[in-house]
Amino acid sequence: MNFKPLSNHIFIEPSEETTVTKSGIVIPDTAEKERPIKGTVVATGPGKFTDKGERVPMTVKVGDVVLFKKYGPDEIEFDGKKYMVGDEDDILAIIN
Repeated sequence: MNFKPLSNHIFIEPSEETTVTKSGIVIPDTAEKERPIKGTVVATGPGKFTDKGERVPMTVKVGDVVLFKKYGPDEIEFDGKKYMVGDEDDILAIIN
């Protein structure tokens, strides 16, 4: 990966969606799918600055599996891979 996010931006690799439901129904690739809400953090910025000029460190780190707002982060493609990019405020929880 050849990028470093700025401020409090986070790059998330979305988790692959299940194509078979719990009851065994196969969902075809042509079906309209929901935006992902879960993924793995692959890059973080250093954090944002307060009004006093102090840097607020990031809460999440690379490798964390997170839940994020459905329509908060933007979808981008970089080097042929899809990522979700947003602010740390778009993260709802870290999954342990």
